[in-house]
Amino acid sequence: MNLKINSLADYKRVYQYSITEPENFWESIADTFYWRKKWDQVLEWDFKKPDIKWFNGAQLNITENCLDRHLNTNGNTTALIWEPNNPHEDYRTFTYQELHFKVCQFANVLKNNGVKKGDRICIYMPMVPELAISVLACARLGAIHSVVFGGFSAQSLADRINDAQCALVITADGGFRGNKEIPLKNVTDEALIQCESVERVIVLARTGTPVSMKEGRDSWWTDELKKVELSGNPTCTAEAMSAEDPLFILYTSGSTGKPKGAVHTCGGYMVYTGYTFQTVFQYEPGEVFFCTADIGWITGHSYIVYGPLSQRATSVMFEGIPTWPDAGRFWDIIAKHQVNIFYTAPTAIRSLMSFGDEPLQGKDLRSLKKLGSVGEPINEEAWHWFDEKIGNKNCPIVDTWWQTETSGILISPIAGITTTKPGYTTLPLPGIHPCLVDEHGKELEGKEGNGNLCIKFPWPGIIRTTYGDHERCRKAYFETYDGMYFTGDGCLRDKDGYYRITGRVDDVMNVSGHRIGTAEVENAINMETDVIESAVVGYPHHIKGQGIYAYVILNKNTDNHEQVRKNIEQTVTQIIGAIAKPDKIQFVSGLPKNRSGKIMRRILRKIAEGETGNLGDTSTLLDPTVVNAIIHGAQSLTF
Repeated sequence: MNLKINSLADYKRVYQYSITEPENFWESIADTFYWRKKWDQVLEWDFKKPDIKWFNGAQLNITENCLDRHLNTNGNTTALIWEPNNPHEDYRTFTYQELHFKVCQFANVLKNNGVKKGDRICIYMPMVPELAISVLACARLGAIHSVVFGGFSAQSLADRINDAQCALVITADGGFRGNKEIPLKNVTDEALIQCESVERVIVLARTGTPVSMKEGRDSWWTDELKKVELSGNPTCTAEAMSAEDPLFILYTSGSTGKPKGAVHTCGGYMVYTGYTFQTVFQYEPGEVFFCTADIGWITGHSYIVYGPLSQRATSVMFEGIPTWPDAGRFWDIIAKHQVNIFYTAPTAIRSLMSFGDEPLQGKDLRSLKKLGSVGEPINEEAWHWFDEKIGNKNCPIVDTWWQTETSGILISPIAGITTTKPGYTTLPLPGIHPCLVDEHGKELEGKEGNGNLCIKFPWPGIIRTTYGDHERCRKAYFETYDGMYFTGDGCLRDKDGYYRITGRVDDVMNVSGHRIGTAEVENAINMETDVIESAVVGYPHHIKGQGIYAYVILNKNTDNHEQVRKNIEQTVTQIIGAIAKPDKIQFVSGLPKNRSGKIMRRILRKIAEGETGNLGDTSTLLDPTVVNAIIHGAQSLTF
């Protein structure tokens, strides 16, 4: 069957086929990739366990699909454009031939350091080309990479290294982010005090900051490359991987304090990210694609590295931030590199909106053809600004919904095909079977509805497990509603069957597009010596989408509240990272709890949102009077 989508009629035809004959549909998609050995079975699945296998029996290496298969006919096509933090520093480009050489070279470095198939490698680096090269080099050897965002603290880094029992860490002396210098090696050294599994550390020189190097453990990237160059072997044969072998672990916050490592596999992830990149953005050869995410998050994995490269695209990677040295930086990059497709987060859009039209003056954005939004629901005002000011009302906007656990986009317009609506992610991609359920798990029939978003059938990129704790995966995603993957998001579906994500319904906050567990922040706050107990909720934030609101009970003899507030902010930053620092801290005498001692977060959310007239029944609380005290305290606070 012809799966090409050139019109809405094509979409409806292909979607229907994907639902009625899902295995044939996905087999046709998989056939567009290079496999060393084809699969014995397309799909085997059981959501109860959960146990999901795609393309079982197949063998491949994802880097052969991202690099090797393009070399004969497109080796001179630009694969990666790297734009540095400082606009006065030279940018770098890599053709597919050059990127292939660099990846093979560094894979040999890893081999020299004892890395083999199945080893876990932690990558804690700035947004430089060597980060993408490290990721691909791990995949070439069959080592499982775990990329940790460069803004995380030493404790967060240590937790992730220890959970995966990483043998080797790849880092840098430091990184640049706007006008800040991030001391990555110092943070790594602090983390490794707790990490007995790490035997080797490879350090890239980026900032030139003096760092300590531990003899026998630490070595410089350039010194390691020289050893490979002296060996005279520029090639590195890609390891044959089974389709269900793990490709990477990516840690995401959950509703308990400990981060959970989402595991994605070689075959299914490759097929799904390549398919979604091509389908959603309707990518055409020669187009320049700019995703502004960090590779430390799933968006960077899927739509800077693996998805675009598997489809022979030209991918832009940016080291800096959108507001430095001024709020026109994104627009300068678009003009400089003639970007055709621009994919960014609502947080960035809202932030840039706040600067007005002046940063846009004189910026040539005529190369843009398509726009995309990712990370959280985009509000209508930001959608219209993006459409009018950036797209000149001439670029379709794909408002994409997906998660770390899904590995790629699930619900989204298809660029230039789907009729869009501001604030709506519109329709599921072919191959995705979403549904809405009520709190009891009953599916809401008909087009219109408002409930919890679930997926009824697996897709190739679905999470397989949480590293080292399969039961946690089952409970988090497959236990809540029988026979379904539960996304944790609430969702509205309108008369046209269009989906609109309404936000998290569990104890996870979506801050600037990054998911942060309430328990993780509470655990950090509770480490402060003056704190007795805390409760954290998300609340609407005009830039971040959601901000973090902390309700904190202090020791009775604590009187310097301002100092405690600063200490809490510092503690959270030290334990998790600045991204989790509370936006609002309210000191309270007690928390609303039911008679079994559970904190009633719905009440705290309503107070944080200013909706104190609709708190529901509070008579069942252990102490109903505490609610009025919290409301009164919230109203008298100034932030």
